[in-house]
Amino acid sequence: MTLTSTGAPSSTHLRSDVGRSPLSFYVHVPFCARRCGYCAFVTSAPGEVVGPTGEVPGEWTARHRLWADAAAAEVGLAAERLGSDVPPIGSIYFGGGTPTAVDASLIVGVLEAIGRNFELVDDIEVTVEANPDGLATGQLDRLVDGGVTRISFGMQSTSESALRTLDRTHPGTLAPAAVSAARLAGAAHVSLDLIYGTPGETDDEWAASVRTALSCDVDHISAYSLSVEPRTRLAARIRTGQLPHPDPDSAARRYRIADEACQEAGFEWYELSNWAAEPAARCRHNLGTWRDHDWWGIGPGAHSHVGRQRWWNHSSERTWAGDVRSGGVPAAGHEVLDEDSRRCERIMLGIRLREGLAIDERMDPAVLEELASSGLIGLIPTAGPPGAELIVLTAQGRLVADHVVRSLL
Repeated sequence: MTLTSTGAPSSTHLRSDVGRSPLSFYVHVPFCARRCGYCAFVTSAPGEVVGPTGEVPGEWTARHRLWADAAAAEVGLAAERLGSDVPPIGSIYFGGGTPTAVDASLIVGVLEAIGRNFELVDDIEVTVEANPDGLATGQLDRLVDGGVTRISFGMQSTSESALRTLDRTHPGTLAPAAVSAARLAGAAHVSLDLIYGTPGETDDEWAASVRTALSCDVDHISAYSLSVEPRTRLAARIRTGQLPHPDPDSAARRYRIADEACQEAGFEWYELSNWAAEPAARCRHNLGTWRDHDWWGIGPGAHSHVGRQRWWNHSSERTWAGDVRSGGVPAAGHEVLDEDSRRCERIMLGIRLREGLAIDERMDPAVLEELASSGLIGLIPTAGPPGAELIVLTAQGRLVADHVVRSLL
């Protein structure tokens, strides 16, 4: 069974588990200019909460510095707790929130703290999420000069009505200019994130959004189905009847539209919701997640995964920063996973990948045959032992991936 408790993970277990798989860092930046109506992430916008030192929000520059100082301190704490047998770091991902809501020097400062405390691979991938609007003059140049290699813009849609429903702050025409600015700054890779299934959005509007994204100078596209999270403005509007609930059949059509358009443009799917123009453009950080690799999450609300240990930081900026300053892992709780739980995770994550999921001895051959004959999976021979095969979702199987997982388990 999975063992869950409050408090921090065991340093002994961390040191025994680290090095068994590649390690990356996720850095959570908990600030936005305005919270989107569908967002349930740990972030804050002006006027929402009290800051870590008890001040009324307003002195955002000071709060940003406090976050950056505590994030750098958590990096040092990670180095201390993981010990010396840490493999070189292959990817660092700044997410949020909106990382570009803070000054570029603060992002670069945290990046430099990781470089001081850990060995980095020569071709490290460093991603920063951004919105197409709100970019300060020279901000992208400073990020790229400081070591950022990949910019991921939250475009979501070109439909003005869909963007209003999602409470986005940028106009639908702005993404191409943002992509051009990232390329001019020297970003090696640029991605656009899209959301499909927004209430009121039509198939034609969605297709236009995909076409616009593919016409930009990007080498990566992500497309996610809108998720209605509890305690969000979007959930409240659906609950009170202001908006209809997203329709799963419409979502399936939109996925097919995106997949067909990406393939026609030369982009191949490599993960359920992601397409890349070439292998080098695939998001290495996200691939690590789907391959069940290790990562340490920095920042309030960030989740971490090292071997059998999972933990999640306090979502309160004040509590998180206080724990870091006192020298403790700022964990609100942690889990120790047994082999059954880890197997379940490996199947849930690995089935999403085009590279395929290895068949294990506990999978029922009759179930595999039924899924294959139904056209939901393909069974691909491997270069391993004779008879060894990988499970790969078909185009139809990608639409019902959850069903496939339940069948395999």
